[in-house]
Amino acid sequence: MKSAQEQLEIIKRGVIEIIPEAELVKKLAKGKPLRIKWGADPSAPDIHLGHTVVLNKLKQFQDLGHEVVFLVGDFTAMIGDPTGKTVTRPALSAQEVKTNSQTYQDQVFKILDRKKTKVVYNRSWLTKLKVEDLIKLAGNYTVARMLERDDFHKRYKAEQPISIHEFLYPLIQGYDSVHLKADIEIGGTDQKFNMLVGRTLQKEFEQEPQIIITLPLLEGTDGVQKMSKSLNNYIGVTEPAKEIFGKVMSISDELMLRYYELLTDLNLDEVKAMHPMEAKKKIAGLLVARFHDDKKAQAARQEFEGMFKQGKLPDNIPKKLDFVEKELTVLALLSRVELVSSKSEGRRLIKQGGVSIDGEIVTDEAMMVDLNEQRTIKVGKLKFYQVKAKA
Repeated sequence: MKSAQEQLEIIKRGVIEIIPEAELVKKLAKGKPLRIKWGADPSAPDIHLGHTVVLNKLKQFQDLGHEVVFLVGDFTAMIGDPTGKTVTRPALSAQEVKTNSQTYQDQVFKILDRKKTKVVYNRSWLTKLKVEDLIKLAGNYTVARMLERDDFHKRYKAEQPISIHEFLYPLIQGYDSVHLKADIEIGGTDQKFNMLVGRTLQKEFEQEPQIIITLPLLEGTDGVQKMSKSLNNYIGVTEPAKEIFGKVMSISDELMLRYYELLTDLNLDEVKAMHPMEAKKKIAGLLVARFHDDKKAQAARQEFEGMFKQGKLPDNIPKKLDFVEKELTVLALLSRVELVSSKSEGRRLIKQGGVSIDGEIVTDEAMMVDLNEQRTIKVGKLKFYQVKAKA
């Protein structure tokens, strides 16, 4: 096992906060494997690159010789994590949780080492809590402290409903840390409050409190908003190889370096010394290989280079050949076929020269597109769509 300082240098890469760092160094200096807790509610069946930021950090801990405990929140998912929500989040059914959980694990182990990961389900211990246990647990936190949490505070100020069961979520997530005797808990910055509750509860249960490590929320392909399916700026780990490769190639050079920092272990100075195009192809290939295999990564690169260098069109371009309208503005057209997540993104891409129709770069967002003939829209380097009005 590496020294505490050597481990710390690896662990700190891409991290927002370590609370507190001095305690982490002491734990590492003991020279024993630490128990790293990562909890995930299977609220959706698929994950994207944004979710893998935490997974990449967990893999680093595994490579350093520590134990990762992957806590599947099959109980807490049925409460619904209120984090970042402006309204009460609907609870999932038991069947939804079960289905999503299996799919989620299949994707998680594309990154984590299954043999070095302990999978646990919090239903196995939370269903055994008695009413008096829950009341005692709730006695460790005041309503005032709960309302310090940013999303609760905003909803309270805006006079939006907050259900009592939502206050139970961070308490129960914190109790998970007590049950597991976690040494470290890792999560996104949006989970900081919940993880700190776990640290507080461990003290109340006379345990050595866990270290909190927060990681940033990865920006999506637009380079502005956090990666999200609802914003259509995501790169899903189950997407076809050429889709992953193409989407990575569409990101900016600045965002590419952030992806390297958070999604790989490669030396950033060496990456900066590379030609930006080659560096982008490299990380695109690495990510495709991670979620598919080396052969598909090579094929995706060859297809991209063929289109980029020779102006070839990809196979199976999405089509919509039944528009009622005979013409639309280019901005409206981009939104209609969902090539952009918002009109503001469309304007930005047009301004940057990233949109073309039939090979001609578009410079005016208000330009009318005649749909009486079939048109090929290209956005970025690898997004295509063919459109035509209904005959």
